[in-house]
Amino acid sequence: MENERQDMKKGTFGAGCFWGVESAFRKLDGVTATAVGYAGGTTQDPTYEDVCGGQTNHAEVVQVDYDPIRISYDDLLDLFWDIHNPTTLNRQGPDIGSQYRSAIFFHDAVQETQARSSVERLRSSGRHSRDVVTEITPAPNFYRAEDYHQQYFDKRGRTRWS
Repeated sequence: MENERQDMKKGTFGAGCFWGVESAFRKLDGVTATAVGYAGGTTQDPTYEDVCGGQTNHAEVVQVDYDPIRISYDDLLDLFWDIHNPTTLNRQGPDIGSQYRSAIFFHDAVQETQARSSVERLRSSGRHSRDVVTEITPAPNFYRAEDYHQQYFDKRGRTRWS
């Protein structure tokens, strides 16, 4: 991409199966790129089969490149809370396992502060009857998932699970 600005930012989010999460983030004005992958585990260069086997402790995540002039990190967090249930430990809908955990992997101290503040706002809102179990930790190595997972819904003309 020519003339790419140096002030672009990254956000990394785990909210269940990464296909739908990526699709939701791609629709936001100010998001310039997305990639699905694996983060937060113990194995280097895991495959989808490794992660789904439950032995690597990686989460399925979406790494979001965004323009902070056009969209704020708080806006990304708002979408994150809207697209999944942050009160279910290691589960989103029918998907069960630590790879489907709710997680925010922050890239700097400002993101950490904003993520923790957003959790407190969510808790005090009364929106959920159970406590938020979202993991908030420093962004670890990100391992890009196999090409067939990238923009999975877009490639199939779908916007969400049918």
